[in-house]
Amino acid sequence: MGMYTIRQVARMTGIPASTLRYYHKEGLLPFLSRNASGYRIFSDLDLAMLHVLQCLKMTGMAVSEIKQFTEWVQQGDATLKQRHAMFLGRREAVEKQIAELHKVLAVIDQKCEYYRKAVAAGTERHLRGNDKLPNVLPLNDL
Repeated sequence: MGMYTIRQVARMTGIPASTLRYYHKEGLLPFLSRNASGYRIFSDLDLAMLHVLQCLKMTGMAVSEIKQFTEWVQQGDATLKQRHAMFLGRREAVEKQIAELHKVLAVIDQKCEYYRKAVAAGTERHLRGNDKLPNVLPLNDL
């Protein structure tokens, strides 16, 4: 089992040491230990937990919700249903994000094609008015 310093983990993950300290202070790394000198020591289990935390963070989950997850992990098998439900909810949220990003990508693809034609022609004059964007994004968010 590997044991890593905060500097090593920061290098391995790209997560700043200050963020790792914050996660520990907030209780998001509940199994993290310290060596005899008081330095944080990360195990492979801590790295696995960190990977999950980063994944949850990337889904837009609030730190308070992530903290709830880590508390459930500490409580063990009694919270399996809650953790499963939480991940099902995260999955649904990510699926919605992906669907929205596909809509954004459709607009970007259309604009790439528009500008490819304009660059090839040396002007966009003949394309104006023919730029039919996919009607996929709500305009009230602008």
